[in-house]
Amino acid sequence: MTRSLVIAPQWIGDAVMTEPLLRRLHAHGERLTVGAVPWVAPVYRAMPQVDEVIEFPFQHGGLQWAARRRLGRELHGRFDAAYVLPNSLKSALLPFLSGIPRRVGYLGEARVGLLTHRLKNPKNRPPMVAFYSALSGDREGLEHDRPALHLPPEAIEAALAAQGLQRGGYVVFAPGAEFGPSKRWPAEHYAQVAAAWPQPVLLLGSGKDSPVCEEIAQAAPNARNLAGRTSLAEAFALIAGARAMASNDSGLMHVAAAFGLPQVALFGSSSPHHTPPLNDRATIVWLKEDPQYQPPLDCAPCFARECPLGHHRCLRDLAPARVSALLQAASNA
Repeated sequence: MTRSLVIAPQWIGDAVMTEPLLRRLHAHGERLTVGAVPWVAPVYRAMPQVDEVIEFPFQHGGLQWAARRRLGRELHGRFDAAYVLPNSLKSALLPFLSGIPRRVGYLGEARVGLLTHRLKNPKNRPPMVAFYSALSGDREGLEHDRPALHLPPEAIEAALAAQGLQRGGYVVFAPGAEFGPSKRWPAEHYAQVAAAWPQPVLLLGSGKDSPVCEEIAQAAPNARNLAGRTSLAEAFALIAGARAMASNDSGLMHVAAAFGLPQVALFGSSSPHHTPPLNDRATIVWLKEDPQYQPPLDCAPCFARECPLGHHRCLRDLAPARVSALLQAASNA
C-alpha cells in the first residue's frame, strides 16, 4: 500500500474542495495522511478516507525554515508519495525535506526542483474541485466530483444538546467571509431576514466575524452570535444538524454544501462559476446574471477584497425579501 502525505490548503473552503481528490487516492489503494494547519485540520477529520491528520506548527507568511526542516526530519522515511495542493514554494518544502521519493503538484513559484511530478497550471483554470482532483492522475469524470463530509451522529447530537436545539429546528447564517468585505452581504440585510424568521438563527464564523454577527444579533432577538465561540468541529456539527443555511461565498458555504444542507449562497465580487457550492440543494444568487437587474454589473466579478468602485452594488442591491423567500423555499424542500 502506498503511504501518501497530502499537504493541505490553508483555507477552509479550499480544504473542502480537496475531498474528491482524497476519495480518488483512497480508491487507488493509498493510505492517506493529511498535513494541515490547525484551523483547517477539522475538515479532514470529517473525511473517512483520511487515516491520519498531522497539525502543522506553521503560520501564514514566511518560509519558517527551521520548523519545516525539523518536521521533515521527523517524517523522513514515513511516506512513499506526497501531493502538494497549494501552489506556493513553501508548501513543497516539507515533502522535499522529508525525502519523499514521489512529489506531485502544480508548477508555480519556481519550485520545479522540489517536485518530481509536475502538472502545468491550466490557462483557463477549471473549477477548484476538478483542479485538485487532476492531481490524482485520473482523467475521467473530474467535472462531476462533489465534496462530501461526514460526522458521527453522536457528534451532531452533542453539539445540538449543548445549544438546547433539536435537529432541523433552526437555521444557520454565515455572514462573514475571510477574504474581505466585498464578499459580505450587508449585516443589516441579514438582520432583517433573521428578525422575521420563525425559528432560532445561529450566526457562525470565526472570531473575526463576531462583530458583524453581534450587529445582527442585536437587531434580531432570535439570533445567537456563536462566531468565535465554538470550535470548527462544533460549527460543522451545528451546520449538519440545521434545517437550512444562508451564507456569503465562504468556507462555511462549502461545508454546508458538503453536508448536503439546503442552502442559499450569495455571490457578489466572486464567481459561482469558479467556486460554486456543489450541492443539488443549493440556490445560488448572483445579480451579475440576473437579467432584470439594471444597470448591469459590468464590474463583476472583480475578485477584489474591497469594492474598487465604492458602491458594493453586487451585494447591497440584493434584497432581503428575496433572500428570505429563497431560504424559506429551501428549508421546506
